[in-house]
Amino acid sequence: MPEGDTIFRSARALHRALAGKLITRFETGYAHLARVDDNQTIAGRTVECVEARGKWLLIFLSGDLILLSHMLMNGSWHIYRVGERWRRRRQDMHIVIETADWIAVAFTVPVAEFHSAASLLRKTALPALGPDLLKEDFDAERALEKIREHADEEIAVVLLNQRVMAGIGNVFKSEICFACRVHPFRQVATLTQAELEEIVYTSRKFLKANVADNAEGQIVTYTGLRRTTGSANESARLWVYGRQGQPCRRCGAAIQMRKQGTQARTTYWCPDCQPMPVDAPTNAENTATSVAAVDGCSHTPRHRKSFW
Repeated sequence: MPEGDTIFRSARALHRALAGKLITRFETGYAHLARVDDNQTIAGRTVECVEARGKWLLIFLSGDLILLSHMLMNGSWHIYRVGERWRRRRQDMHIVIETADWIAVAFTVPVAEFHSAASLLRKTALPALGPDLLKEDFDAERALEKIREHADEEIAVVLLNQRVMAGIGNVFKSEICFACRVHPFRQVATLTQAELEEIVYTSRKFLKANVADNAEGQIVTYTGLRRTTGSANESARLWVYGRQGQPCRRCGAAIQMRKQGTQARTTYWCPDCQPMPVDAPTNAENTATSVAAVDGCSHTPRHRKSFW
């Protein structure tokens, strides 16, 4: 499931393969992209750079042309050497960008648009994105302010809001709440300053850990599945996500799952490690059970005076 870490790694690999290279062939199954190619000819342009912004991937081409794409739930970009066999079916191909030595292929990428620098700012969601958790200049204080603007909403729903912080998806949402011992259905207004700081800190820590680069500039397209537990055991890589009914890795209680928010996204949590405070209000459509913390699972968030 593509989240901010996936897009960041994809953009990094595409940049290392394509940046500074001349495009020798462009192909697409999208009529709206083909029309741009007919009028402005993509082949012959140079790939200037590739970057990620939250869950969006941008390929900057010479001549003020930008290919913007979003993978949503199932899309992916692949990189192949010229002549190498593709690992996906050709009918899944939506975009091909070929250079003298590399071929970048977008498979089942549902959102793809060409923009100029001006139209990118006028006609897309990019200007409204919140602080990007994977940017070096990430502004933690601004992120805290953005979270507080949604005082009446549930924290797990707010974490998915890309206008609050860019990069968190459904997997990280549940994992962050668990790591911070915060019930995902708690309203933001019930969270303390220390809890909010812990959530922002953990959000950035988890995403950064999943884009760590030890390749020394080499093109790496896959580094393994997403991890939050730090365990080397492949079967123990996540705390709660996808583990409904299984024992909590901390306390042994059965992990719970419920659909949440207007998009009915699945949310996972441990009822003992993430108790709902008895006096905490919940939104009308939810009936989250209040469960007291068991011995060893109570937690006072670490107060942080500064961020990174």
